Amino acid sequence: MSPDDVLPPVEPPSAGFLVQLFLVPGLIVAIIVGVWLSFHWLAHLGNDPQAYVRTLRRDNEGRWQAALNLANDLRGPGGSALKTDPRLASELGGILEDESESGRSGEQTQMLRVYLCRALGEFTIPAALPPLIDRCRDINNPLVARAAVEALAVLTQNLVDAKQPAVGPEVVESVVLASRADDAGLRSAAAFTLGVVGAKTSGPAVERLEGMLADPSDDVRYNAALALARLGSVESLDTITEMLSLPDLPGPVAGSAPDDAAQSKRYKRALVVLNALRGLALLVDATHQPLPGAVLEKVKSLSSDPVADVRAGVMALDSKLARVAPGR
Repeated sequence: MSPDDVLPPVEPPSAGFLVQLFLVPGLIVAIIVGVWLSFHWLAHLGNDPQAYVRTLRRDNEGRWQAALNLANDLRGPGGSALKTDPRLASELGGILEDESESGRSGEQTQMLRVYLCRALGEFTIPAALPPLIDRCRDINNPLVARAAVEALAVLTQNLVDAKQPAVGPEVVESVVLASRADDAGLRSAAAFTLGVVGAKTSGPAVERLEGMLADPSDDVRYNAALALARLGSVESLDTITEMLSLPDLPGPVAGSAPDDAAQSKRYKRALVVLNALRGLALLVDATHQPLPGAVLEKVKSLSSDPVADVRAGVMALDSKLARVAPGR
């Protein structure tokens, strides 16, 4: 038998074989290229503000990604021109209003509204205020209302830095309304923002913050105390002292399995104490007065805290106090 008789007969390739060999890999490559081009296109939208607007007005599920990219571009070094564009702010506000009135409630729609709020918060002009004020009042949608409240804090500080006119009472009123929501996360964000948009020592923001010191949520009470400290109110001291008094939790035992829940609690305790120390620094900055002796004793007790960041916070506060009351 010759070698030719042993080999199988040569047949032309079937259509299925050709599809597997050429068409399927070609489709995979085309999909990869298409995805890359989409992200490349989204990444360069910042070169044309109206390109963002056109993308955000399209009725498709991917618009939230464009809103996220816009918020990131506004925060970046190339966002200065965008932040002062009143037309862009107005159009984004219109899109946010249309979305809020659409009745849609899906996850991607919610994310679109959240990122639109964050984008508006990055502006440095008052034209970005009205849509955020409206969304603050929508306390039945706490996710978006919280994004609007947080954006108002950023926008208010941006307006101050840009030497723009101070925000009006309608901003404080909208945040006060949000502070009465059932959602604790929204109340906590509102407490922080009231410390940014409120007037020093008195007014509706201070009055509301003092009431929030009795909130059942620790996070709300702590944020209210820090906001009052920023505004120069000594009413913050009792709650800040409570924050300083949180005991450190035992660390993991050598050789034991990691306890993520316990580690998370230790981290949060350290963060609360650090924020309390920063709150005292804010109060000193606002009042230019030394702290009461009982508070100073509590701060001193933290100088040997097992958390290095807490010890560093105590040293930083001591340096500030030394400038306010030399030789204390």
